[in-house]
Amino acid sequence: MDRNSLGNLSASGPPVSGGGGRALDRRIVALAVPALGALVAEPLFVLVDSAVVGRLGAPQLGGLALAGTVLTTVVGLCIFLAYATTARVARALGAGDRRRALQWGVDGMWLALGIGAVLAVALGVAAGPILDALGAPADVRPHAIAYLRWSAPGLPGMLVVLAATGALRGRLDTRTPLWVASGGAVLNAVLSVTLVLGLGMGVAGSGLGTAVAQTAMAVVLTRAVVGGARAEGVPLRPTRAGLRQAAHAGTPLLLRTVTLRIGILLAAWVAGGLGTVALAGHQVVAAVWNLAAFALDALAIAAQALVGQALGAGDPTAARAVLRRTLQWGVGAGVALGAVLAVGAGAVGPLFTPDAAVRAAVATALLVTAAGLPMAGWVFVLDGVLIGAGDGRFLAWAGVVTLAVYAPLAVAVRSLAPDGGPGLAWAWLAYAGAFMGARALTTGLRARGAAWMTLGA
Repeated sequence: MDRNSLGNLSASGPPVSGGGGRALDRRIVALAVPALGALVAEPLFVLVDSAVVGRLGAPQLGGLALAGTVLTTVVGLCIFLAYATTARVARALGAGDRRRALQWGVDGMWLALGIGAVLAVALGVAAGPILDALGAPADVRPHAIAYLRWSAPGLPGMLVVLAATGALRGRLDTRTPLWVASGGAVLNAVLSVTLVLGLGMGVAGSGLGTAVAQTAMAVVLTRAVVGGARAEGVPLRPTRAGLRQAAHAGTPLLLRTVTLRIGILLAAWVAGGLGTVALAGHQVVAAVWNLAAFALDALAIAAQALVGQALGAGDPTAARAVLRRTLQWGVGAGVALGAVLAVGAGAVGPLFTPDAAVRAAVATALLVTAAGLPMAGWVFVLDGVLIGAGDGRFLAWAGVVTLAVYAPLAVAVRSLAPDGGPGLAWAWLAYAGAFMGARALTTGLRARGAAWMTLGA
């Protein structure tokens, strides 16, 4: 993004209050549609890898399921690098301070690079013990270890992608992340087919392809952020104050994300206890759920940026207008996605595996997830609004409450549900129903009040 485009975005300001319904809709769509493309492109990494690895057999697909859950959990725990940066950059732009906004983006990427390097080493060393703790079946374990160890070197790039994307979103640029994510998805698909099937690397090839694609994405996004900083004369070296403030702003969001990721790990743990068929089916269902969830999350990204700018400019009326309208969009999109998924539930399994038992398990579980998507649209939008408002401390506590509701149900399903497809359906009823329901209740009650609307940069 060049100097002129950044100036235009800053000048556009927060959404105006009063009589601006159509204008607000246009701004939401202008941000959400490119964000949707970028977010959908990310789960395509998992979907393509699942489709390719699924041709090797159920143990390989199960290995990808466990290892992919671990990797996405590690990266997901660092999502604060994107969310906190988006909110802070948007607030600064709303207050008219572009240089501070750009400096926060640069500092966020340095923090991401350092954290990614540490996590890459840790994951490579601890892959075996982590999978043992998750109860990996004997026939699944070696494939899961191979994926983790070959994908771990891509962690610095994955985290830089998060931070750079957050900086660009805060500047109301969701188009650049779209093009980069789309290119990365295509590159990952080519590498996956070539390395897994063409060169016979198996699951390890899938991990290597992911690492290479994510690193390439990080390079392109870094150039986009650095170009904007140079145009404004912002130094590219990290600052102690900026790193410290970025870490401080992200800590509550990290705690909140820990609780959410524990919930995801519990869902995989439950599936692992219900046999190889349930675990393989869980990989497919989770990939489809993530695809739908990221699509809904595009509205949350629009809410983050618009709420951040409105509150930075001291306009709570505009922030409340964004809240109301994005909630309407979110629930409506959830209804539409749920209907599509329910109709096509039986056609999804054959795209990923020739195993008849896994196909049947996937079809049943997808009907359960389809029913939960309208509530998911509500939850993701409210998350985006509260993150954009900098209400991370509340979200952290709400995450603890949510986990306290879900964990006993997860244990009960693993202990009492039957193996295979029926058990997988119960597992997803607990996750898409109870886990998401608790999130909907806590965030909905918070949004009804005004404590989350802190004004100013």
